[in-house]
Amino acid sequence: MPGEPPKEKASGSVLKNRVLQLTRNENFTLVVILIVLVAVFGTLTDRLSLSRDNVLNIMLQSSMRGVAAVGQALVILTAGIDVSVGGIATLVACIGGALVTTLPGYLGPIPWGAGLVLMLLAGAGLGAINGLFVSRLRLAPLIVTLAMWQITRGAASIVSKEESMHLPDALAFVAHSSIGGVPIAAFIFVAAIVLGYLLLNHTTFGSSVYAVGGNEINAWLSGIKTRNTHFWVYVISGFCAAIAAVIQISRVMSASPVIWGITGLELAIDTIAAVVIGGVSLFGGKGSIIGVLFGVLIIGVLNNGMNIAKLGIFAQSLLKGGVILAAVGVDAWRRRSL
Repeated sequence: MPGEPPKEKASGSVLKNRVLQLTRNENFTLVVILIVLVAVFGTLTDRLSLSRDNVLNIMLQSSMRGVAAVGQALVILTAGIDVSVGGIATLVACIGGALVTTLPGYLGPIPWGAGLVLMLLAGAGLGAINGLFVSRLRLAPLIVTLAMWQITRGAASIVSKEESMHLPDALAFVAHSSIGGVPIAAFIFVAAIVLGYLLLNHTTFGSSVYAVGGNEINAWLSGIKTRNTHFWVYVISGFCAAIAAVIQISRVMSASPVIWGITGLELAIDTIAAVVIGGVSLFGGKGSIIGVLFGVLIIGVLNNGMNIAKLGIFAQSLLKGGVILAAVGVDAWRRRSL
């Protein structure tokens, strides 16, 4: 027919449009970075990092920071930040250890199931304290959660008496049991991602989180209870930190403030890094849980690969910081070009 474009030209245009749509997807850059990291470390470690056992190990290691990152993402989406997640996880772990350990002089022993419930409640309670100071007293989230981080670290040393508490063997099932070869902790992580996605995308509360982070004044004028939104994201963050603590103590079967002091600091840094790498804006209102998933996997592959490659601690810090800056910078450039 006259005036119709050639079929080859039309098909080429369709392909170009599809490629453009793919590259404009908010998670495209993250997938590329993840693939590149997997390929690079696979080469550096002579494919050792690509073995089945190591992939399962990455899943297990990522589960703790992944669950905590879901809570962190909700907080950052409201233009807040929670640097206390590591401290809360440390204190919750030591509380759990004191409750279930058979060592004399502690709070326990109580049944390990009851101990797990109390650990989760403790995490939510500590998050609620953060939420009250941020939402009701209108204090800066960074200051409030930084203070909570210091408080929880000190309290953990008191509760644990600065000793390592060995835990009942039954607790090992979270990290050392599997379904179809996949650790139960990985299923907990996936469940957290799914619930976080549903919460943000299919509930009124999720809409409130985005609205408050986007423009709190407009959200308040539209009838959203902004203070309640701020309060509950910190409760959820504390609860997620407690789940992370359960996963970690199941891995190491010990609750020690010395070990957890290091783990807690890394947890706070890694969750913030994973959320930001995942495309969640530090100014709030923009980002997705799927992006956070990729951010967690990028941090997990990076940490694991550097350890297997036996890079020094300073080289690890340099490389990790560079990847974080590159991921954030490339993603920011892509967003501006849309």
